[in-house]
Amino acid sequence: MIIFALALGAVERGKAYLVEFPGMGGVLLFLACTGAVFLGGAKILDCVRLENEQRAGEDAPAK
Repeated sequence: MIIFALALGAVERGKAYLVEFPGMGGVLLFLACTGAVFLGGAKILDCVRLENEQRAGEDAPAK
């Protein structure tokens, strides 16, 4: 849900850039907005993976 909300906001901002900066500049800014969602989503997924690994390490029996 968080990644979807980020993507929705990025597309809305990108559409505004397309209107404000017609041509290649607007397209590049649009792509930058949507690319930022991929970076944010990847960071979120990495954090979830790290938390799961830490939890699994805590649940392991001590030797």
